[in-house]
Amino acid sequence: MKTVFLDRDGVISIFTPDDYIKNWGEFRFIDGAIDGLKRLYNSGYQIIIISNQAGVNKGLFTLDDLNDITEKMKDVLKKEGIELAGVYYCTHTAEENCGCRKPKPGLFYKAIEDLGDIKFHNVFFIGDSEIDVKAGKEVGLKTILVLSGKTRNVKETENWEIRPDFIFNDLNEATDFIIKGEKDGKV
Repeated sequence: MKTVFLDRDGVISIFTPDDYIKNWGEFRFIDGAIDGLKRLYNSGYQIIIISNQAGVNKGLFTLDDLNDITEKMKDVLKKEGIELAGVYYCTHTAEENCGCRKPKPGLFYKAIEDLGDIKFHNVFFIGDSEIDVKAGKEVGLKTILVLSGKTRNVKETENWEIRPDFIFNDLNEATDFIIKGEKDGKV
């Protein structure tokens, strides 16, 4: 099955520097993100969200708060005709050194365990940070960096240890690229 992995904050929803989305009232879809998701979904892609949400273990919001945000996000998307195949969060802090916190690959393997065999070499991971690029490369995904979240311009990537395969302004541009590449036989 055609698959796209996406980070949440900075790709689908707004990124809040030095803070977390702690409740549904703080959650906002990035302009055009729903359209990008809809076009991916209508083109036959299963959409999987992979996101670090350490604010839970930092005590800034609860797992119930995170689940409420997720269910309401999924409800909005469902009304737009979009079904997410899966949403996977790591709630650990960096200090906990778990195997699921990006850039480690645990959440990707959990998705395979739940959803079946996913051929990583044919799959994109769309993120907004160097950590996302490292995570995608860790499991052999094609990586797309969008400049709608933590990373705001290409210059920021010049000193990164691992560079993204592609860079676009936002999810909509990344979606255009994926769908056009598939049609042209280049993806």
